[in-house]
Amino acid sequence: MTLHPQPLAPALAAAEAAGRTTVRLDLHGVRDKAGLMRRCGDALRLPEWVGGNWDALADALRDLSWLPGAAEGRLVAVTGWRGYAEARPAEWETFVEVLEEAVGFWRERGPGPGLAVVLAEPEPEPGRGPGAPESGRGPAAGAAPRTPRLKRRRG
Repeated sequence: MTLHPQPLAPALAAAEAAGRTTVRLDLHGVRDKAGLMRRCGDALRLPEWVGGNWDALADALRDLSWLPGAAEGRLVAVTGWRGYAEARPAEWETFVEVLEEAVGFWRERGPGPGLAVVLAEPEPEPGRGPGAPESGRGPAAGAAPRTPRLKRRRG
C-alpha cells in the first residue's frame, strides 16, 4: 500500500482538523540504531523509561498514554527514512515491524483512538530537477501487518 499525500503538510493539517494528534518523525541524517532511538525519543516525546531497544519502543507504542491524546487517534509521519533504510536494512526492517505491530495492536482494540503511521518523503524543494523524490511517496505502515507477530526482540 502506498500513500500519496500531495504534499505532506496539507495531509498532516487535514489529519489535525479531523481530530488526530500528528507527529512528524524526521529521520534525515540518522544512520544507526542509537540515532534512530534518539530521534524517536525526541519527536515522539517518549517517556524516560523507554530505553534504546526495540522492545521498549514497541511497549511504548502500544501504551501511548504519554503522547497527548486525541479523540480520533494519532498519526505519525516518518520522513527522511531512505538513508537509514539503505544504511541499516536489517534494523530498518525491525523498525517497520515495530511500527506495524503497534498499528495492528491499536486496530485490534476496536473503535476509538488508534495509531496510524505513514512513511513519506518530504516535499521537493522548489526548482529541483527531474528525479527529485515526489512528496508523500512511500509505503504506509498503517496497512495491516503482514503477519501479526508480537515477538520479543533482543537489543
